Amino acid sequence: MKILRLALIIAVVVLLFAFNAFFVVDQTQQALVLQLGKPVRVIKEPGLNLKVPFLQQVILFDQRLLHYDAAPAEIITKDKKNLVIDNYSKWQIVDPLKFYQSVRTEAGAQSRLDDIIYSELRMELGKETLNDIVSKVRERIMKTVTRESNKASAAYGIKVLDVRIKAADLPHENEIHVYTRMQAERQRQAKRYRSEGEETAMKIRSQADRERTIIISEAFKKTELIKGQGDQAAIKIYADAFSQDPDFYDFYRSLQAYEKALEQRSTLVLEKNGDFLKYFK
Repeated sequence: MKILRLALIIAVVVLLFAFNAFFVVDQTQQALVLQLGKPVRVIKEPGLNLKVPFLQQVILFDQRLLHYDAAPAEIITKDKKNLVIDNYSKWQIVDPLKFYQSVRTEAGAQSRLDDIIYSELRMELGKETLNDIVSKVRERIMKTVTRESNKASAAYGIKVLDVRIKAADLPHENEIHVYTRMQAERQRQAKRYRSEGEETAMKIRSQADRERTIIISEAFKKTELIKGQGDQAAIKIYADAFSQDPDFYDFYRSLQAYEKALEQRSTLVLEKNGDFLKYFK
């Protein structure tokens, strides 16, 4: 009975030693082994590992890409404009030993990153005007901030892979003033566009009226010319026709005169021996 109890105790002790002697490093992790509080080795490969039970301690760090979303902060641009910057960063623990010796935890690392990235952003954005930051140089600024932040954070065993600005807004007290100025600028541009449009429209209308007048004049000229040529041809035809028999022409013209003069209820006062009614005799 005593032997069984002793064997059970020995088995429990062995199990405790075995439990404390082996540890697993996941493929998303990296490990730092401490012995009496002092680092002795770094493990970056996944798998089953061995340590001295109760004498050594294992601290696991994330090996994946980490995300840090910084709180919005106010920055002054080159043209003395206040700008509220909301940024985030992607970073990774690349040296567990330096990381443990300097910042210890991810919260400590994020605190250091906040100081480093904000300092770099403030310096780079302070070199540019507000308009350039919004419309032109943001991509270049982000690359510079990422590079310089990575250099500064290397001492903490951290690699900064990317820094991005989510939003760049004006402080609330400046928004109304800026929006009013933008509105006035847009109204000025709209007025200029309208004025230019009216000037162009006036030129087009003037040109169209001029062309219309020229076209009408040319058409009237051609019309009168054609009419004149027609009248000339008609007169020639009449002259040629009536010259063949002048007496018949005289008779025909008299009949036309009778038709117009002797309408219904017409009263004529004529000389007794006049020639007007000679064909009635």
